[in-house]
Amino acid sequence: MSLLGELKMKEIHVDLSLNQPIIEQINKVINGESNATYNEHILTFDNEIGKGAIRNIIFDWGISLLDYDVYFNEKIKLVFEIAQSNPIEFLFVSEGNLLYSSEHTGKNQNLVKLQRYQNTILSNLPNSNNTFIFPSGEDIKLNVIKIIGDQYSNKSNNYIDTLQKSLKSILSGKSEFLPYKHLGNFNLKLADIIETLNAEDNSGIVRSLNIEGQLNLILALQILEHKSYETKLSLPNSISKTDLNKTKTVSKYICENLHDSFTVKDLADMHAFSPKKMQIGFKLLYGKSVNEYIRTKKLELARELIESTQFSISEIVYQISYKSRSYFSKIFYDNYNILPADYKELVRSKSSISEEE
Repeated sequence: MSLLGELKMKEIHVDLSLNQPIIEQINKVINGESNATYNEHILTFDNEIGKGAIRNIIFDWGISLLDYDVYFNEKIKLVFEIAQSNPIEFLFVSEGNLLYSSEHTGKNQNLVKLQRYQNTILSNLPNSNNTFIFPSGEDIKLNVIKIIGDQYSNKSNNYIDTLQKSLKSILSGKSEFLPYKHLGNFNLKLADIIETLNAEDNSGIVRSLNIEGQLNLILALQILEHKSYETKLSLPNSISKTDLNKTKTVSKYICENLHDSFTVKDLADMHAFSPKKMQIGFKLLYGKSVNEYIRTKKLELARELIESTQFSISEIVYQISYKSRSYFSKIFYDNYNILPADYKELVRSKSSISEEE
């Protein structure tokens, strides 16, 4: 039995051959509120299944956007039943992680983890199923740009000939690379553009033009990232899976050596890591610069030492390799809204009360 078959979850099936909007088919199970204006169809829900919004926008030349900003209270299996004309999908997860699998003629491919900030491109064979597994209890933000090749190729300035061989073949209707799966580099710039797209609050033609402009920018960046990945070049704001793993190694080293003092350059030299890529990695994984991460971890250790030892504040400053007690007091206050000496007194007074009881 496949792993998909072993997972117990609520299922939603979308048949793309039907002349029925995707949002309406999803809403048969979600039971939310569906609204359509011009070319934009939005489903919002807040019920026992979960809460959030799913949006579908259809543009000219076979291009559409399907994005999710959802939180489910149970696992959801969303299955797209593909007919003859199979789209190529450009995916980007800006929050959370989810699973994907494809099925053709009854054969399941292995589940693939769609990771946060990773540039992902998928395309399956005709007459197949694309399955997305949304986890329970986790915020998921997923952006999917779909292009139907036989429609897009009719566009006069489609630039298909400028693409890498695999994408060019798929958009031209050939199947030599299908099923296709590109799990590329991780990119923060894409996350910023998608955040701008989701924040669009205009209406009418201004809204439509702004969304289409942002959509083209996202698509261009995903195609550019794909090309750089295939040619083993690197974009300024992207990072490879190898470098992301190296970031985790640096993070572990920092946490195990908080008593020492080191700079970003020291860490980069020790781990044969580009300082710029290391900064991108820390921003992707921890939402902080390297120095912010070091400071946070040192403050966490300092707080732990205040709570669990009899060290003086000066001794604790020495323990975490800070040279200035006044600087330590300032950043401790900025982080915890209390001076370290006052926090030490608070811990001591609570301990005394507990002993008396």
